[in-house]
Amino acid sequence: MTRTTATNPLIIRLEEAHALFGARVHTVRDDQWEAGTPCAEWTVRDLVNHLVSEQLWVPPLVRDGCMIEEVGDTFEGDLLGSDPAACFDTAARAAHDAFAAPGALDRTVHLSYGDTPAADYCGQMTADLVVHAWDLARAIGADERLPGGLLRFAVSEVTPYAAELAKTGLFAEPVMPPRDADAQTRLLCLLGRRP
Repeated sequence: MTRTTATNPLIIRLEEAHALFGARVHTVRDDQWEAGTPCAEWTVRDLVNHLVSEQLWVPPLVRDGCMIEEVGDTFEGDLLGSDPAACFDTAARAAHDAFAAPGALDRTVHLSYGDTPAADYCGQMTADLVVHAWDLARAIGADERLPGGLLRFAVSEVTPYAAELAKTGLFAEPVMPPRDADAQTRLLCLLGRRP
């Protein structure tokens, strides 16, 4: 995925997270799209579709200032078509460009849980990409190690609100990590994964 030369640390992390998840999407074999994932009830295709949908929401929310109701069900259903990797690349590029536009991170976005600084939204999206990159790697038998910089970013991003995530119904309850757990294991346990 071609990127501009970013100087904002948050945009740099977003680019890294897009590249991490995208690289894994490009390695999914034809016979793996219906495989299960660590995300309850999601196949590999469902997981990638979720991430494509998440990226597609960014331009209307960040660039256009839309309310959730204005976007409606535009990004529901199967968005992947016959080339899921290309769909992810296109959606990621659109999200990146919306977040990287001059002044974009200074805006307020209207999310389902309330008005949120666009920079916070970008941080949440970046952490989501990182964790789901692990989910996808686990599902397809790829390298599950998360890069140190992105791992540290995701831990820092998620820790303040991790306890609230299970209440949304979108995340499993946190799992107690082993006493000697490394940072990746702690992050995954915090988000209800069983590494």
